[in-house]
Amino acid sequence: MPKKNQIIDLIVEDIIFPNKGIAYIDGKKVIIKNAIKGQKVRAKITRKRKDKIEATILEVLERSPIEKQASCPHFGLCGGCSYQTLPYKEQLKLKEGLVKKLLDNAGIEGYDFLDILPSPSEYNYRNKMEFSFGDVEKDGELALGMHKVGAYYEMVTVEGCQIVHEDFIKIMMTVLKYFRKRKIPFYHTRRHEGYLRHLVVRRSQKLGEILVNLVTSSQMDLDLTDLAEELKQVKLEGELKGFLHTINDSLADVVQSDETKVIYGQDYFMEELLGLKFKISAFSFFQTNSLGAERLYSVVREFAGSTKDKIIFDLYCGTGTIAQIMADVSKKIIGIEIVEEAVQAAKENAKLNGLDNCEFIAGDVLAKVDELKEKPDLIILDPPRDGIHPKAIDKIIDFGAKQIIYVSCKPTSLARDLKVFVEKGYKVEKVRCVDMFPHTPHVEC
Repeated sequence: MPKKNQIIDLIVEDIIFPNKGIAYIDGKKVIIKNAIKGQKVRAKITRKRKDKIEATILEVLERSPIEKQASCPHFGLCGGCSYQTLPYKEQLKLKEGLVKKLLDNAGIEGYDFLDILPSPSEYNYRNKMEFSFGDVEKDGELALGMHKVGAYYEMVTVEGCQIVHEDFIKIMMTVLKYFRKRKIPFYHTRRHEGYLRHLVVRRSQKLGEILVNLVTSSQMDLDLTDLAEELKQVKLEGELKGFLHTINDSLADVVQSDETKVIYGQDYFMEELLGLKFKISAFSFFQTNSLGAERLYSVVREFAGSTKDKIIFDLYCGTGTIAQIMADVSKKIIGIEIVEEAVQAAKENAKLNGLDNCEFIAGDVLAKVDELKEKPDLIILDPPRDGIHPKAIDKIIDFGAKQIIYVSCKPTSLARDLKVFVEKGYKVEKVRCVDMFPHTPHVEC
């Protein structure tokens, strides 16, 4: 039997969601993250339990027969993509198969499993990137980009990133050179020392409007107007609409705001989806693939069928995109969202689009559904990755809506929740995957 930290060569025999390879040694299952079926890998045993062994890839010794050369020069070093060596058709086939297997294993049956829809763009599709500051190597030069695989602080400066527009790279490199020149330190989350934390860039795919947000600790007091001027001079295909500075002293390595200041321009950008305009602020949730979102929401409309004279609940509504896309063909839409800023944006967007049959409520779905007096004809669910709180599911079922549409960004949560709906008397009629995240293991469903 292998021991912890032992290095061993393995053949990947299968894949389970999201991107875990399965190999076997002495009859024991070994789970290997970021593996592809058919690969021969050299792996290090990282965890050993009675029921399973976990390992991490050190080297791919032989590629799978279906693999190709990755188009990104950072592939393998950067942890942002894991499927770039798979042709896009193979990625789609893999994701579709993994979701079907999850639903089958959850006991969901008797439904139509429709063909997966590809992203309209295979590359340059993201409208948002959270770049992190760190160093190229321990105590090395300042870096800005994506986390290096298997490293905590070390970053890969992803100049050749394939999944964003070139404007993202130009902005990232301008900011990096600015702080390198001034020798400004990055924030060490373990020591709680330093200044630079994240750079969040958002760019609308339809309109090309750009919002840049520099996230730092409060441990230095820098005048960032010079950086704003430098960013304004960068030759971009899109247009810089705003440059923000967010102070975040949270101990966790997440982007959140203790205080946000506008250094230049405005604190939002505009995007268009299916003919509607959306105002998106720095911390508002918005689908990261705008063209893919149009495809996803078109499936929602198709599944809903005729909603004339119907009342719709849009639970976990975010900035109200689905609600507003359904509003012009429905009697009334009520949306609930826990992020107050997103609810405010939803109200503004409804007004902007001339929609007066939308009502948006700020609060936790678990608590706020108790306050709803109307009875819904249709409920649309678009919960966060963890799915629906078990108590909230029971309350949603108690409304007795004839039809529910569940939009999921994590199929394992979907499979778990669908099982509950089926046990309580609902029937799953049809399922369709929509790929919003090419070259990654993620898929919308």
